[in-house]
Amino acid sequence: MTASQWSFASATELSAALKAKKVSSVELTQDAIARIERHDGQINAVCVRDFDRALQTARAADLALSRGGRGSLLGIPMTVKESFNVAGLPTTWGFVPHKDFVAQDDALAIERVKAAGAVIVGKTNVPVALGDWQSYNDIYGITNNPFDLGRTPGGSSGGSSAALAAGYGALSLGSDIGGSLRVPAHYCGVYAHKPTFGLCPARGHTPPPLPPLPSNRDLSVIGPMARSAADLALLLEVMAGPDPIFDGIGYKLDMPAPRHAALKDFRVLLLDTHPLLPTGASVRGAIATLEAGLTKAGVSVTRQSPLLPDLAETSRVYMRMLLSFLAAGFPPEIYAGAQAMAAQLDAADDSLAAERLRGIVLNHRDWLVADGRRTGLRAQWQELFKQFDAVICPLMPTPAYPHDHHEPQEERRIEIDGKPYPYVDQLVWPGIATLPGLPATALPIAISAEGLPIGVQIVGPWLEDRTPLKLAELIEREFGGFKAPPAFAD
Repeated sequence: MTASQWSFASATELSAALKAKKVSSVELTQDAIARIERHDGQINAVCVRDFDRALQTARAADLALSRGGRGSLLGIPMTVKESFNVAGLPTTWGFVPHKDFVAQDDALAIERVKAAGAVIVGKTNVPVALGDWQSYNDIYGITNNPFDLGRTPGGSSGGSSAALAAGYGALSLGSDIGGSLRVPAHYCGVYAHKPTFGLCPARGHTPPPLPPLPSNRDLSVIGPMARSAADLALLLEVMAGPDPIFDGIGYKLDMPAPRHAALKDFRVLLLDTHPLLPTGASVRGAIATLEAGLTKAGVSVTRQSPLLPDLAETSRVYMRMLLSFLAAGFPPEIYAGAQAMAAQLDAADDSLAAERLRGIVLNHRDWLVADGRRTGLRAQWQELFKQFDAVICPLMPTPAYPHDHHEPQEERRIEIDGKPYPYVDQLVWPGIATLPGLPATALPIAISAEGLPIGVQIVGPWLEDRTPLKLAELIEREFGGFKAPPAFAD
């Protein structure tokens, strides 16, 4: 095979081919670079190119392979989200005042993928402050979906999802607080895993010019992205584990094995509706087809359970806690305006928009009350996972939508089967796993009539990340997975 014939192969396949000397790391890296140079003028996924160092790393990887090197990612080209510090490269998070900020040190996750032998070809585009499901900013421009250039690839890891779909390397790193790993995977037909909260240390995934200190930012995680479920597990094993200068002094990671090895042994709760936001017909139809396939394969599929935590309650608590976290970075004038608006709210208004506004100005006392409600919901999830192994549900109510950069986001609308709904209310689906900190694996399950990918998320038990990852791998094996966008499948 020529290097270009490996463009859409999985990292697992590439690793085997490298060890068998069917292809070299330099050839794979040159192919990824050539694809970026050929196609990225249209997609604009890779905003920071690091081609010279990538080729140096690839040459070193080939030498290591010739000497029997066995790094789990040795010689595999990949990208990383712009928000990760990579020594010698800019980290901006889309903030124009920080467009010249250059990281001095690698983020811990970058250290780990480099130590495993990966070849980083560049950094991928993000929205400003990682705060949108569309990836655009005034420094690097707009990233387009490879399946339809007029639509979003997702955000905030939208550059990474577009890069994977277009064949710019087999792996990528992203982050997630409002679906920023999972939503781009859904829109671009690739795979992503939101780990259990705190499983992957985020030191160095830091907005400029803040120092890269160890911390667990509430709700936020970093995680792997790939074109196959098995590759997610491969990259997660590299990323996971305590920060050696933080928890690693007293703790080590020992994740349990998947609950089952065979698809037929899984017990699944399958959802396609939410009490606060409708799900589009194309997504419901894809989930119905998945249900039929799972049932035929012997999976125990249940459509409802009294053990399921209240999804409306989950969404309201999530909106408060998410906006409380995000508002810490709001400029004083924006915060003051939110305070004035929140003071005018009717106490009986429990709309999601009202909850977001309350969250912006949440005081510490009320944050603790919300945290207590979260703890209760987390306990309910623990009870549910005694009866079920996983919950499968939508990631968003529709496939990827046309670019809409109108500000503020609260004024945007998303069309669901022809009817408009508040754009930001789509947080209800990502928040199901984010609020309690549960692991969730995003995987593609269908292509819509318009040729757009449709995915779902598999939510698993706390710190049992290998269970949703294994189920995703088995579903991929049984029903197929990633399909390259036709216009970029060369």
